[in-house]
Amino acid sequence: MSRKPTKGYFVRGQFVALGSELDLELKRELKGSVDMSKTDLKKHSDHLQQLGQDLLTLRSDLMARLDLGDKLLDALAEARRITDFEGKRRQMQFIGKLMRKLDDEAVAAIEAALEEQRKPSAAETLRLHQAEQWRDRLVADDQALTDWLKIDTEADAQQLRTLIRQARKDAQATAAQERPGEAVRHGRAYRDIFQQVKAALARADAQDDTDTADHD
Repeated sequence: MSRKPTKGYFVRGQFVALGSELDLELKRELKGSVDMSKTDLKKHSDHLQQLGQDLLTLRSDLMARLDLGDKLLDALAEARRITDFEGKRRQMQFIGKLMRKLDDEAVAAIEAALEEQRKPSAAETLRLHQAEQWRDRLVADDQALTDWLKIDTEADAQQLRTLIRQARKDAQATAAQERPGEAVRHGRAYRDIFQQVKAALARADAQDDTDTADHD
């Protein structure tokens, strides 16, 4: 009596019997890849929807660099005007639909523009470093206040002196409580000095930009 032929199929030249462990394993892999594709598709769709939302906050100079097409630009402008919650939600869904029609190059350009907006500019980074240096000088050296008041002529000298004295007291109190290896903790006065100096440097930079524009 002849044996009934085993049902199956070939994968890369190898026979796989139906119901065998290899058959079940291959089917699990296939199902997993399909599920993953669906998951990836959903993630990509959600990502594009979020990009559309983020575009509403993009600076105008960065937006001008992008080639989004009139339809998407009009949809974004309309979304900014809508205040009704449900109307805004429907408009954002429409924007998401338009976003899914963009090619990979356009999406990459949007991501790059948003990343550029999130990162501080070179001028902002320099300003932060300068503010940190001035703060430390003001706390460490009495002469630094005289030098600083020449730069920030609008500064409240008395308030700054009070903050500096408090920052020094806080530093002494912290030093007495510090243990080896602990991070240095600074009081509010130390942070307030930094914020005042940073704001003054920002005003000075803005004034320089205005003066340069006036001369152009």
